Amino acid sequence: MILRATPEGVVLTVRAQPGAKRTAIAGIYGEGESAQLKIAVHAPPIEGRANQALVEFLAETFGLPKSRVELVSGALSRSKTFRLHGLALTQASAVLAQWPVVSGQ
Repeated sequence: MILRATPEGVVLTVRAQPGAKRTAIAGIYGEGESAQLKIAVHAPPIEGRANQALVEFLAETFGLPKSRVELVSGALSRSKTFRLHGLALTQASAVLAQWPVVSGQ
């Protein structure tokens, strides 16, 4: 499950692909409960640069300040969990639906 509502906002599961030509949503990784949003990241996985790039990309994508995007788990893994503070599940779903690689359009 890519998105899950929590009292603080939304939890988003991500599969990072560092070292890409540009940072962008690349599709869905996995299926069902283990599905993750696949994001290609331009920054290398060195000294937390890819994590920082993901925080910046998610903040811009969801229209949040960077301070409202929290890396909850997976700092040293490709599989990561982010909390998007103050965002409703319906808002997050609407944003992801705009990406054809996610919505399947």
